[in-house]
Amino acid sequence: MSDRPPHRVFDPAVEGEDDSSLRPLSLDDFIGQGKLKEKLSIFIRAARQRGESLDHCLFYGPPGLGKTTLANIIAREMGGQLRVATGPSLERTGDLAAILSNLEPNDVLFIDEIHRMPSNVEEILYPSMEDFALHIIVGKGPLANNICLNLPRFTLVGATTRLGLLTSPLRARFGIVEQLALYDDDDLRSIVARGARVMGVKIRKDAAGEIARRARGTPRVALRLLRRVRDVAEVRNMAEIDRAVASAALDMLGLDDTGLDEGDRRILRILVELFDGGPVGLSTLGAALNEEVQTIEDIFEPYLIQQGLLERTPRGRKATRNAWLYLGKTPPPESPDTMQLPIMDEE
Repeated sequence: MSDRPPHRVFDPAVEGEDDSSLRPLSLDDFIGQGKLKEKLSIFIRAARQRGESLDHCLFYGPPGLGKTTLANIIAREMGGQLRVATGPSLERTGDLAAILSNLEPNDVLFIDEIHRMPSNVEEILYPSMEDFALHIIVGKGPLANNICLNLPRFTLVGATTRLGLLTSPLRARFGIVEQLALYDDDDLRSIVARGARVMGVKIRKDAAGEIARRARGTPRVALRLLRRVRDVAEVRNMAEIDRAVASAALDMLGLDDTGLDEGDRRILRILVELFDGGPVGLSTLGAALNEEVQTIEDIFEPYLIQQGLLERTPRGRKATRNAWLYLGKTPPPESPDTMQLPIMDEE
């Protein structure tokens, strides 16, 4: 068991570059997710006018889209502190009870990967979310007593990449449930330009666009690529990042024009060259790649499906016609019966 505390207080004034300066601190500075920003702005303003805490929020979507940043913005807008925990770190009910008992009015408790929280710890949250009360059982057997502690009105912000794994009782207790979508190139270009300003780096618009185009629709990836491009520019003693150096740096990282890396291309090559395009079972594909099945499902597969290069069929994973063309190969003719097969998750 780890000796590290199950939570920490997030203070932008003392965080490093990765966590603080590159993160927007207000909804006005937050780029992208326009509809979500509009709704949050209304909800926060209404809660402040009533003198209440914001209703509990649940954000879901792929990693790196800004769920932690939104939790920090909510805390700042509501005038409280952000306390950060992760679902797996809350191993015992006492871990969560210690966090809840130390909350102040309008604080925001952010639990990342909330779907991985143990069920016995999750049950402590129910009265805390609904009645702002913490029930603690002291003692065992006939001598056990139920102690109820009143909690200040706080906001729980949960984040998950797998909404379906949340239990129905927990999901129903969130008053605000929103999905974060992948970003378009224009928003990512603005994020890269802002990140460059924060880093004190000059970057041309076309260079920022080149990074955005290969960032897989994810701000975290875009900022990570910006740092690596900055490294190359500094080593070459360039005062400004242009498109040429950005392209050279991204090519060095193995990213092509669509953001696919060597791992993605390896999956497509295995499907096309070893299994004639599939379909092939996920476990067989994992064995051929020498990769864990979970890694393929969580890391590689989502983006390949979004790009129309991979599909799930009743018989397994299959390379699409676009995948054959991407690899520079002639796709086989599709038979009428396979064209009628519905796409669904593999059993």
